[in-house]
Amino acid sequence: MAFSFSSCAITKPFLGVQERRLNCEVLKKNDVSALIKCSSKESSELPEKGSKLGIGSPIIFIEAPKMIKTAATMPCLRVNTGQVKAGDVGRIISRKPKDVWAVRLRIGTYLIDGKYFKPLDLAESN
Repeated sequence: MAFSFSSCAITKPFLGVQERRLNCEVLKKNDVSALIKCSSKESSELPEKGSKLGIGSPIIFIEAPKMIKTAATMPCLRVNTGQVKAGDVGRIISRKPKDVWAVRLRIGTYLIDGKYFKPLDLAESN
């Protein structure tokens, strides 16, 4: 027996409302309770980065950030005056909370929001 649930109450700041679909199936049922397994099919405005990005993954900037923060012990927030441009390539060093990544660039290691870059597909660039 399979069920399909829908809700539109999932919101994220500055992104608006997202639609989420849950497909649920009853695995085990008795008179008092049931064991239900649900999986989601989420339509999102953001690409699924977690599946392709990991430590050591190459990335390419799709947009230049206005501000950049160093990944040092005492981070320093700086205005991006052309140090990081669209098309620049870097490598993931570590993952930070809220889709922020430590990225090693030619000018140093910086904390960059995931919306500014995408995974670099080496097979695509040949």
